[in-house]
Amino acid sequence: MTTPDELSASLEIDAAPAQVWALIADLPRMREWSDQVVSTKVIGGEVKVGARMVNLNQQGWKRWPTTAKVVRCTPHSDLAFRVAENKTVWSYQLEPLDGGARTKVTHRRETPEGISALSKGLTKVVLGGMDGFTAEMRSGMQTTLERIKAAAER
Repeated sequence: MTTPDELSASLEIDAAPAQVWALIADLPRMREWSDQVVSTKVIGGEVKVGARMVNLNQQGWKRWPTTAKVVRCTPHSDLAFRVAENKTVWSYQLEPLDGGARTKVTHRRETPEGISALSKGLTKVVLGGMDGFTAEMRSGMQTTLERIKAAAER
């Protein structure tokens, strides 16, 4: 069951799940896919359940750090990390199509514990309000998938 705070976008890619996974699981490359990500550093370098990340995000000239922890990691299938500051879980699910020749990718922002009051307050005051920022994130998720698709299909 989803909540109103959850967002998702999906796209089909003409590449095998392993090829798409290699792009998504290379978290430091997230800045290439997402306009909101300035940098991502995986502490220790290995993406696995329990791995911690330090991120720098942006909206225009505004920048803010976040920390996250990988909470799901099934190669070629599912990658998710939980952002400590706002309690959201960002995920990518990969589904093989056409016998594994193609991949459907679903990118989600899950809110199993809701969104922290601190994050809601800062979004309202600093990031243009919940409605506008949510629309920006929804659009950004689709752009992220389109950029991953372009890289995978090269």
